[in-house]
Amino acid sequence: MDSLFFFVALAFMLTHEMDAIKQREWRIFPLTSRMDDNVGYWVFTAVHVPLYLLLFWALFTPGGLNHALLRGLDLFFVVHLGLHLLFLRHPKNEFKSALSWILIVGAALAGTLDFVIR
Repeated sequence: MDSLFFFVALAFMLTHEMDAIKQREWRIFPLTSRMDDNVGYWVFTAVHVPLYLLLFWALFTPGGLNHALLRGLDLFFVVHLGLHLLFLRHPKNEFKSALSWILIVGAALAGTLDFVIR
C-alpha cells in the first residue's frame, strides 16, 4: 500500500478530532468561542458530518485515490500542528495531555513521511 503513511496520518487526525470534542476545541475558534458550551459542542460535532462526507467523497474517486488531495492533506497535517503550537498559550486551550499531543504530532509526522516518499 503506497499510501500507508497517509492513512496513519488520517487515523491520527480523525482520533484527534474525537479528542478535540473532549478538549472543547470550539472555545478556541473565533466563530464558536462565544457560544454556550452546549451549543458549541453541538455545532462543532455536527459540522464534522458534512466535513467527513466531503473528505471521503473527494478522497475516494471512481478512478481510485485522489493523490492531489492526499498531498494537500499531508501539508494540512503539518500546518495543523503549527496552528496548535501557535495557540498553545490560548487561555481556553485544553490540549495539554500527552495523548492529545501524540495525536497532533503523529498526524504531522506521518503526513510529512507520506509527502516525502510520494
